[in-house]
Parts: sequence; structure tokens; C-alpha cells
Amino acid sequence: MTAGLRALAGPLRDPGDLDPLLERIGDARVVAIGEASHGTHEYYAWRAALTRRLVEERGFGFVAVEGDWPDCYRVNRSVRLRPGSDEDPRTALDAISRWPTWMWANDDVVDFCRWLRATNARRAEADRVGFYGLDVYSLWDSMHELVAWLEENEPDHADAARQALRCFEPFGEDGAEYAFASRLAPSSCERAAVDLLHSLCEERGRLADGDDPEARFAAEQNASVVVDAERYYRAMVAGSPQSWNVRDVHMADTLDRLLEHTGRRAVVWEHNTHIGDARATDMAAEGMTNVGQLLRERHGTDDVVLVGFGGHRGGVIAGRGWGEQMERMAVPQARAGSLEALLHQQVGEDALLVWPRGGARPPELDLRLDHRAIGVVYRPERERWGNYVPTVLAERYDAFLYLEDTTPLRPLHLERAGEHVPPAAHAV
Repeated sequence: MTAGLRALAGPLRDPGDLDPLLERIGDARVVAIGEASHGTHEYYAWRAALTRRLVEERGFGFVAVEGDWPDCYRVNRSVRLRPGSDEDPRTALDAISRWPTWMWANDDVVDFCRWLRATNARRAEADRVGFYGLDVYSLWDSMHELVAWLEENEPDHADAARQALRCFEPFGEDGAEYAFASRLAPSSCERAAVDLLHSLCEERGRLADGDDPEARFAAEQNASVVVDAERYYRAMVAGSPQSWNVRDVHMADTLDRLLEHTGRRAVVWEHNTHIGDARATDMAAEGMTNVGQLLRERHGTDDVVLVGFGGHRGGVIAGRGWGEQMERMAVPQARAGSLEALLHQQVGEDALLVWPRGGARPPELDLRLDHRAIGVVYRPERERWGNYVPTVLAERYDAFLYLEDTTPLRPLHLERAGEHVPPAAHAV
């Protein structure tokens, strides 16, 4: 091995060290920032630091995260100081009840959202930065939100929403129960969900004086969640990559709608497995796409910058199984031959790596190396054969933040295992 990575690596001590990355971002419309786990303080803190600079210095207009639309829309209303919203974003974040709550209900996200609200308070309403959820799990929450909005604003369409809700009611707001029932029975609620979306979209562009375009957009998004969540739960029981693809296409479609709706630049917060281009991993061979790949395909490589994270050792918050109690776990040193082990050997300290779009770069960036990925489920005993994704670093991301030692997130509250748990298809 050469010392190429050491020569490429820049310091990573404070937000000022992110200057090379901001230069690399330039005029890009979308910056997608990853994380190597859903439970590590340093990934969240550095992601927030980069986002603050993008908001303050580059005019980025909203943050879109791997969270549910209804939960994040409550946070959005708080950070944008909307009438009747929570005065402290912590209240909105602490209300998140779907497992894994710690992904967004934690101290790092509270700190960022409080900063965002204070920043927005100094801005005109039209210039305030939003906070939105991209994910697909919230079928019932989105349905209830939509019914309530229609009853108040478009009562002529409320019957269609109530009819769709009645179709789902027998399954007790349990996605797994609905998924298995739809597999065994010839009928499903797909038609009712699609008809609901079509009936709502027929009114698009017909806003009356005094109507709130943001609230209507949120209602349409809740309808889209219902349609795609129904598809997701049906695909999940087939045990194929289709459920993953339904979810990531939904997140990419939601981001595109937000870009069109706001006309502003976007920061995306998701796991590396979603924002790193799937074609640079073994995911593509399994028939899977992801948000990072879709962004590059839809918007071009000049308008999209993908930023990955990785760490050598430390700690994390996760569950040992899907829906199990969160706990603090030790993350051992990266296994031999992995990307993180190579960075530890060659760099040995926290570092920022940014490489040019073309031209010369260290050959290590083009090697196919195992890259650690910890989701909401983590079993340290599997480090020898699991928990890693084969990755060509230079093709998966445009930049990379490496951390020698990490520590667990600090959740806002404990949750009781087994409550409000979405069906398990993929644990990231």
C-alpha cells in the first residue's frame, strides 16, 4: 500500500476544517450526508455541523431525513415557528413513539433543531429552513393526519379518506398483520389508497384565497405515504429486494417533490446504506437501488454530493434484535482488511477525505473493501462475518469523514421494547 490516503486526509477537529468539503459542494443542489450507524453521537454531530454551514453560508433551504413524514412535519412546524406549533423542538422530537425512537429523539437532533429554530426566528417566513421526513412506514399516522385535514379543509373528499381508512382498520394499525393478510387474500387496500391519492391530487393548483400551500402539500404527501406504505408492506412479505426499492424510491420521490415545492437546495440525512451509491456495493447485484444512486441518475453528478462516514471503534445505541430494547454497546476495532482498518493504519486520526471528480486519486479509493454498516439492530459478535458492506469508496461517495473513536447517542427517553415497531424488512 502507498501512503496515498494519508496524503489525501485533511484534519477534522472543528467546523472550520470542513472548508475543502464546502468547496467540493460548490453549487450542488443536493448534499446527502450519511452515517455509519443510527446510534453514534459523532456522526450526528458532524453532520449537523456541516449542515449549519450549508444553511448559513450556502443558502440551503431544507433538511430531509430518514424519518416519518407526520413526526418530522411536527418538528418542521416548530423550527419554522408556525402558529400553534411546539415552542421547543424538543417537545416534538420527544413525542416520536415509533421504534427506533432514538434515531431522531436524541440530544444531538434537539441541539440542531433548537439552533435551526433560533436561526429561522431571524428570517422572513419565506426564507425559513424546513425539516421534513422522507420515510414510508407511517401508513396509519399519515392516514389519520389526512382524514383530519380533509374534514377541515376539503370535506367533499373526506369520505374517500374514511373509506380507505376503513379498509385498513381490521388490521389494528399493524403493518405486519396487513402484509401477511394481503398475501393470503386476493384483495388488498391498494385500490382504496390509490383512489384517495388521485381524488386529492385532482384539486392540486386550486388553492383558494387564504389557503395554506404548505399544509396542502403536507396532506398530499401523507396521501403519497399511504399509497407507498401499502405497497411496501405487501412487498415486504415476499422477502425480495422489492420492499427495499419501494422504500428508497419513495424517499427519492419525496425529496424531488420537496425540491419542486420549495424551489430550494436540500440537505439529506440518512444512513450510508441509503445515500452511498448502491452501484459501488454488492447491493446492485442483489437487484437493489438506493437514494444515492437515484439522486445521481435523476439530477446528475454535478448537482449531487454524497458524503459518507466511518469509524474504527467506540460505542453505539442499538437493539440486539428488531423491536428490542435499545442499549449501549461497544463497537470493536474494525476487522482486518476493512476500509476502516486501512484508514486506521494509514491515517490514525479523525480526518476528512475529499477527492476530485476525475483525475488522479489514491489507488486505495478504487479498491473493493468491506465498509462497516451498523443499523438499528447490531450484534457485535457478528463482526467476523457480518456488519460490513463491500464498497468502492471513490464510487460510492464524493467525500468521507473518518473517526477513530466514537460514542453512543444520548436518547431523550427510554422506550418499551415491542411497542410501535414497524415490520422488519431491512435493519437500516
